This record gives sequence, structure tokens and C-alpha cells, in this order.
Amino acid sequence: MQNEPLPQRSRPGGRCQFFAVMLAAVLACGAAHAQSLKPVTLARGLSHPWGLAFLPWFEQDGRMLATERPGRMRIVDTRGGKGEPLAGLPAVDARGQGGLLDVALDPKFAENRFVYWSYSEPADGGNSTAVARGKLESSGLQGRLADVQVIFRQAPRFASTAHFGSRLVFSRDGRLFITLGDRFSRRDDAQTLDNHHGKVVRVETDGGIPADNPFVGRAGAKPEIWSFGHRNVQGAVLHPQTGELWTHEHGPQGGDEVNLTQAGRNYGWPVITYGAEYGSGRKIGEGTVKPGMEQPLTRWVPSIAPSGMAFLTSDRYPGWQGSLFVGALRAQLLVRLELDGRRIVKEERLLQDFGQRIRDVRQGPDGWLYLLTDSDDGRIVRLER
Repeated sequence: MQNEPLPQRSRPGGRCQFFAVMLAAVLACGAAHAQSLKPVTLARGLSHPWGLAFLPWFEQDGRMLATERPGRMRIVDTRGGKGEPLAGLPAVDARGQGGLLDVALDPKFAENRFVYWSYSEPADGGNSTAVARGKLESSGLQGRLADVQVIFRQAPRFASTAHFGSRLVFSRDGRLFITLGDRFSRRDDAQTLDNHHGKVVRVETDGGIPADNPFVGRAGAKPEIWSFGHRNVQGAVLHPQTGELWTHEHGPQGGDEVNLTQAGRNYGWPVITYGAEYGSGRKIGEGTVKPGMEQPLTRWVPSIAPSGMAFLTSDRYPGWQGSLFVGALRAQLLVRLELDGRRIVKEERLLQDFGQRIRDVRQGPDGWLYLLTDSDDGRIVRLER
């Protein structure tokens, strides 16, 4: 009300009351902002969609690539259109947590048309996370992948249906980060460098080894390894200002983590963790802190089961630019993390009434946030205001 007088200094408690009212108004405004978010379904009928990539023509015709865990990749659009599954995919071991997983476009896609995808690859002796690439040949919503080649295979293979990791992120210099799980029952492998279990690896676009990888030339170490001591990394993204790799990973019965994932660093699993053994709740390893092992930027106890992650760089959501968004499977919500440099200073839980397992979070070329829901009738959702 324009003519309402401000509280006077002489009024007992007036200033405190005034600021209390103002604070309440600010909090109410923030709550209203969060409650005004509208998850708008753009496409549905996808079977456990896992990864999403925006094609260069997205802002003209809304076309995207979406993977489905049973072993299909399709071109879809924002009007609900879905093409037939793309031909050319290799065999996929679609059991448990395995299947066709993440998808990413080559940084030079406009020139070479390369699409990269991760998947659980069946083979003698078990299965493993593999990454392949192929050239997308398409017309409208239909297409195929040609000249397919596998550029990376996790070693050793192991018979398991869990913890494939599998996010794909291209760094600013064009190298490819691949996140890899510990395969669940091989968790001790995460602390040794002679295997790919529980690691983040970094390769060239053709699968070659970058000469500046941290363990190149070290006896007994896989030269692809970038970092180790991970459990099951299902979120990865570059920081928009620094270009650094940020990841998050699932903990056991708690202890989910967000990490700044740097070359050669040890992230502790299973020696240190904030989680506990399933069922019994017993301690795992040596505790939560040990010299030479990295601490997470934030953690969740109990677990939210994080999957998918995106930094917001657009101004679509006033006041949220620079925030980090994390999807949650078990908790069925979206987490907003507010940052001060590398520090996470605030957490806000959004879409708590959404009732959907959120598998992936991406910022689209149009600045909106896009979500994938993990179900038999999975959806592509745009988060509007």
C-alpha cells in the first residue's frame, strides 16, 4: 500500500517487526516462485529413458535424441513426435540397471555427424560399460547410425547387472569424460589403478589416450583413468565458467556425493564414505575422512539417489542463474544447489509433489531445463514458469 507509513524508531520492537515482515515476504516470494514451476510433458511413452541430447536444429524444430534403457535410441521432438528406433545400434545387455544409457553429440557434430552413446555390452565372461560412436543419418524423425565403432570398453568384464555409471561429457578441449561404476560387488577395485571399475576415464574422440592424462606412463595403471575411488557416477557436467568437471555419485544407504572431479584424485570409495551397508547399517571402510582422499562438496544422508545434473546459465528462472540442478530417483524430486564459487551454500528441493523418478536433467539451447522421468511410460518434461 503506497501511503502506509514505515514503522517508527520510537515504536517498541518496530524495526524488528518491520524486518521480520520483510523477511517473511521474501521467503513467501521464494516459495511462490518454486511453487509456480510447471513440469510440462512434451513427449511420453518412452521406456525408461536415460539420456538426452539436443540436435543442432532444436530451436527450429524441437528435435532431440533420447535413449531408452531396453536398447533403443529415437529422434523425438517437443510436439510429442517420436521416430522409430534408430538402426545401427550394437547389441545391448538390458538387464537390471544395464541397457542403453547416455548419449552425447560430438563437439564437431555439424561437420562429422558423430553421436556417442554408452551402454552395457554383452560378451563372454560377463558385461561391461562400453562407448560407441556412429554417424547420424536422418530425415525428420527417422534415421540410422552408420559407420558404428566401439571406442571404449570397461575392463575387466564382470557378470553384474548393477553400477554401470555411464555419463558422457565432452571437455572444452574436445576430450571425452566417461563415468564408470564399480559393478557393485567389485567395489575394492575402485582403489586400484589396474582396472576401470569405479573410475572416471578420459579419452580422445576416437578412443585414444590423451598424453596429459594423470596416470600415463605409470606402471600397472590404466592410462585412460582420470580419477578413482568412485562408486556409481550418474551425473556429470562441466562448470560453465571454469570448465572443471563436476560429478555426483550414489552412496550405499546414504552418502550420495557431489564432487569436483580433478585429475589423479582419489574420491575415497570404499575406504571412506558417509553411507552404510544395506540392511545392516554397518560402517563401511575406515570412516568418513582420510588423508589423501577427497571430501565431497555436499552429501545426502539418507540417500536421494541422484541422477542427471545441469548448471543453469540462462535467465529463464530469475535468481537461479549459476545454480546446479540434480535429479533424484528415490526421492522423486529436483534439487537446486546454490553456489559461492566452489562451495555449495544452499539446497532447495523442488517438484516434491511431482511423483516421478528423475533420471536426467539438461539445460536446453532455449535456456529451459528439461527432465527425463524413469518409468515404463517415461516422459520428456520441460520445466516452465
